[in-house]
Formats: sequence, structure tokens, C-alpha cells
Amino acid sequence: MNNITLAGKKIGPQSPPFIVAEMSGNHNQSLDRALAIIEEAARAGVDAVKLQTYTADTMTLDVDDLDFLIVDSNSLWKGKSLYQLYKEAYTPWEWHKPIFDRCKDLGLICFSTPFDETAVDFLESLDVPAYKIASFENADISLIKKVAITGKPLIISTGMASIAELDETVRTVRELGNDNIILLKTTSTYPASPGNTNILTIPHMKKLFDCQIGLSDHTLGIGVAIASVALGATIIEKHFTLSREDGGVDSAFSIEPKEMKALVIESKRAWQALGKVSYGVTEKERDSMKYRRSLYITQNMKAGEVLTKENVRSIRPGYGLEPKFYEVILGKKVKKDVEKGTPLSWELIY
Repeated sequence: MNNITLAGKKIGPQSPPFIVAEMSGNHNQSLDRALAIIEEAARAGVDAVKLQTYTADTMTLDVDDLDFLIVDSNSLWKGKSLYQLYKEAYTPWEWHKPIFDRCKDLGLICFSTPFDETAVDFLESLDVPAYKIASFENADISLIKKVAITGKPLIISTGMASIAELDETVRTVRELGNDNIILLKTTSTYPASPGNTNILTIPHMKKLFDCQIGLSDHTLGIGVAIASVALGATIIEKHFTLSREDGGVDSAFSIEPKEMKALVIESKRAWQALGKVSYGVTEKERDSMKYRRSLYITQNMKAGEVLTKENVRSIRPGYGLEPKFYEVILGKKVKKDVEKGTPLSWELIY
């Protein structure tokens, strides 16, 4: 499994989770707001900001047919046509350069999700360092090929994809000489429930495809994302907004600046806690060994007196014999006078 370098930043098990703030449509059609989102993302400590590169016309058709209407009663966008949704959510292409520039100024990596081949050409003109493939496009082999031949890292959401579909996508990328692949466990519902997220798929997917696995998380809060780190996620992507109260097409399942900062901190802690398989005393625990229980004389004793339950006990600290010898030493005698509080040792008894 390859470690991947994205714009000079290493991504892999030996590095803290790579945190991506997904802007999507949370700019609410304001460039000033888009730039403010980037500034808050930088303050939160994320590694990268991700955009989406499309127009309503590259995504769908402006027609009134029922096929193009969102009728799902559970959808956040019920009643809109696909064209209306994408018209509201898209990031104008002329905004991309100022957004990329602001990210660079703030030390953030900026990349994007292209939704058709024209978007790839456009992003190449901006020298984008990586590409994200959305769940709804992860079986679009023509688009996959177009991106793969750039040689740049592909971060691919896996929502709705079968193993066979993912296998075809991964093989397509590798057959074109590009092994810079990261798959993201994704549940393509908005918002997603923790109970329907199935992050146990992460280590299975890692073994199956021999590549890095991350999480594109649409649940509320940061709990699922933190848990994914323990299962091997090397990238976490979360939709990000200034405030959910401001509304917008993605606001309901986006996190705010304080939550994003907490995600950055806690995901790193989770990664640090993984460590290695370890038993016994660690170097940091060595000083605590003295507070384990051990066998101590609990009454003043004269030479030749017998050790009993009344004059020897297992107590803290740990300078005496180990408690496992308690039954062995009962009935034995002390060789000399000993005072209460003396740690018991083999030299004291016969």
C-alpha cells in the first residue's frame, strides 16, 4: 500500500489523518463567503479545502420532465429540479483561481471534484494537485480514465458502488499507470445516520483493494469520523460551513468552525492512540509500578514469629513480594525483628 504525497503533504498510516473541508455549495453564491469559509478552515487547522467543479448544464438538462425532479420525501432538496439544485449549488468557474490563491496564501491545499471531462481540462489549467471523484461518478469510467492519465492522486468516494464496480474503477486507474488511489467509505444519504455508515467496511476495503482508505462523512457531529481513524482511515472529508443557521444546499449536514477544529484535534489524538501492539510496562508507566500492591508487615514482629493474616497484607506501595506469594508465605517465620510497614522479602523469612 503506497504512501501518497499530495502537494508536499504525506498521507498514510504513519501520518495524522488528512482533514479535508468540503465547501460544496456552502458559499451560497457569494465569493466573499467562499473566501471566509477558507479562512475559517485554516483557523480550524485542516489540511485542505475541496471544491466541486461543474455547471448546471454539465450536470443535467433544464427540462420539466418528472425524471429530473427531486420527489423523495426524505430529501433535503424535495421539490427542486436537478437543474435548479445544481444552479444554486455550483461554484462559478471564475471563482476557482481566487479560491486556490487564498488557500495557497493560508498554507492550505486546494483541489476539486470534476464532474465531466471539461472540468478536468479546466482544473488542469489551474494545476490542481489531486482529484476527488464523487460517489455518483465512481462508475463513470470515461471520467475516471481522463483523471487517471494526469498521474495525480485520485480520492474516490465509494457510495452505492458494488465491489465489482469498485474493482473496475481501481483496475482502470492502475492499468493507466496510476497507483495513487485513496478510496473513501461513503454513505450517499444527506445527512447520513451513524447506524447506516458501516465503517467496519474500511479495513475490509483496505485489504480488498490494497490501497489507503478514508471516510467521506455525511453524519452530524464528529463521532463517526473519529471512530474511522481507529479502523485505519487516513483521510477524513467533512462538509464545512460558517454556520448551519445561514442555510444553503448543504448546510444541514455540514459542520461549523468549532466542530472542525475539534475534529482536527481529536482525530490526531485518535491516530496517536493507535500506537502498536503492546503489553507489560511502558517506559511512561515505569514510575507507576511503585503503586502496585505488594506484601507488607502490618504489625511489629519478633524474630521467630509466624506470618499470619493478621500481620501481613497485600497493600500499596509495591516494594514487597508480589501478592501472588501471599498463601506461600503464610505460616513461615521471620528471621529477625521487623517493624510495621516493612516490605516483605525472601531474605526476611524461613
